[in-house]
Amino acid sequence: MRHTWPARRSGAVAAVLACLPLAACSAGSLSAGKSTGNGLNIGLTAEPANFDFTRTDGAAIPQALLDNVYETLVKLDQSGAIRPDLATSWSLSKDRRTYTFHLVKDARFSNGARFTAEDAKFSIERVSSAWTVAQKAQMDVVDSVRAVSPTELEVTLKKPSNDWLYRMTTRVGAMFSRTGVRKLATEPVGTGPYVVKNWNRGDSITLVRRDGYWGRTPHFASVTLKYFKDPTAMNNALLTGTINVIGQMQSPESLYRFQNNSKYKVIEGTTNGEVVLSLNNGSGPMRNPKARQAVRYAIDHKALMDTCWAGRGKLIGGMVPPTDPWYQNLTDLYPYDRDKARKLLEESGEAGHTLRLRIPTLPYATACGTVVKSQLEQAGFKVEFDQLEFPAAWLTAVFKNSDYDMSIIGHVEPRDMQTVFGDKSYYTHYDNPEFRALLKKADQGSREQQITSMRAAARLLSEDAAADWLFLLPNLMVADEDITGLPVNSVSESLDLTGLGRS
Repeated sequence: MRHTWPARRSGAVAAVLACLPLAACSAGSLSAGKSTGNGLNIGLTAEPANFDFTRTDGAAIPQALLDNVYETLVKLDQSGAIRPDLATSWSLSKDRRTYTFHLVKDARFSNGARFTAEDAKFSIERVSSAWTVAQKAQMDVVDSVRAVSPTELEVTLKKPSNDWLYRMTTRVGAMFSRTGVRKLATEPVGTGPYVVKNWNRGDSITLVRRDGYWGRTPHFASVTLKYFKDPTAMNNALLTGTINVIGQMQSPESLYRFQNNSKYKVIEGTTNGEVVLSLNNGSGPMRNPKARQAVRYAIDHKALMDTCWAGRGKLIGGMVPPTDPWYQNLTDLYPYDRDKARKLLEESGEAGHTLRLRIPTLPYATACGTVVKSQLEQAGFKVEFDQLEFPAAWLTAVFKNSDYDMSIIGHVEPRDMQTVFGDKSYYTHYDNPEFRALLKKADQGSREQQITSMRAAARLLSEDAAADWLFLLPNLMVADEDITGLPVNSVSESLDLTGLGRS
């Protein structure tokens, strides 16, 4: 089975200088494109804790860096299909275990080093040896990696895997320089068209276009990612021209300010972002299945979405978005029923316990948190509510230490059901051998078996009330009218800047 496409990019390659420590970086030291007047400013919400997604969890780092600073062998297009990136083509052996990739010949990293199959081998093997985040498990299926030549890479899996090539489009597929991983938290080194110029912590990250990029030159010479904790401030920044794009609208009730104004365009699609009412299956009251079921029956999801997200988004009832092949609407499993919730709570024996709802300081979480608390209390639950600064405090208390009963977080990584619920050591602490067996069967079977088994796994997960899925975040973007290339649907974890332009 061989996959070949026409060359995606072209361009001369020139050596570039290595970036000095981040605080000292400048356009000159990064060998940026000559013109920096052609800039773009994008408003976002969650700022990265650092630049090292190999050791730091959270979606904010790959959102900023993947496809822009770091590239992968293969990437997703808007339809969700896998296309070439640093690999021009690839083939799969008859036993479905060995992938052979043919790589581009003229790519260089931003530190000047040439990208070869040895770097690809290094990057893939490094996931298992040096990464510490949960996503590292996605490389466990790899048996061996061999650089056949500077432009040919052979990856052999321990067993057939439907999931592995897809994971190579995500952060675990990022290609790193063998000489550029010493200071990943502050000095990212990739083959992409942009480099980090500066980071004004708490405010913005500026990327600049670099000379010598191997592929097609992106339109914007510089892109500044500006971070806002207050949705109103972000809206006002667009209205006053401080930013050109709201990358993810955090106050959908304010869309009317832009929809009837010819100066702006509004993009509305879907995302991978399930807003999950996370339940601690490992300790406390939420270990009790009846208590978890009571929580699910107590939530009026339509009223919640109408109240805290202006009715924008989609009710899905499970951990699979509509853009995945195994999507099914599971909202009928736990229809809103306050009386049933009260009855199950009493039967569970947990009615006297106070649930700790600990949420991050993110707009959707704070907006929905008070609604969840109110609805649970109306069903007889006792709820203690507090907010944790995001990312540091929430990642430490909830994600790392599991010091919570319930939380609210948008899981925006693509196809993350296995990551969030397939490992009992993950912060949800869901432990179901039947669920894991279905995931395994889906990964090793035929395409039809994959879809059937993934649907069965998603249904089992929802029936077991491992969490409650409040709604799926919409892809709501607002931009100056002349900005082009904005994606209708957000299908990956990156904010790909390479296709954006101005008409």
